Amino acid sequence: MKQQGDMGAVVRSIRGNVGNHVRVTKNMGRNRYDVVEGTITETYPCIFTIKLDEAADTIKTASYSYVDVYTKDIQLQFV
Repeated sequence: MKQQGDMGAVVRSIRGNVGNHVRVTKNMGRNRYDVVEGTITETYPCIFTIKLDEAADTIKTASYSYVDVYTKDIQLQFV
């Protein structure tokens, strides 16, 4: 996802894709990246949650801040 001009555009973009599948690339520093896939499930005023695609017997949820997307600490690719 490209960095938007303002924070409101990032929030609107994520809220418009609730229920869609997404690939999250998290920059962990020193050329290390963590890549996970899941579905955007909930949006809140400061964060959004993603239900991760893991084994069928476990349900894992991750939460990220809109600021992380805006500052490119995480990158979202809608699949």
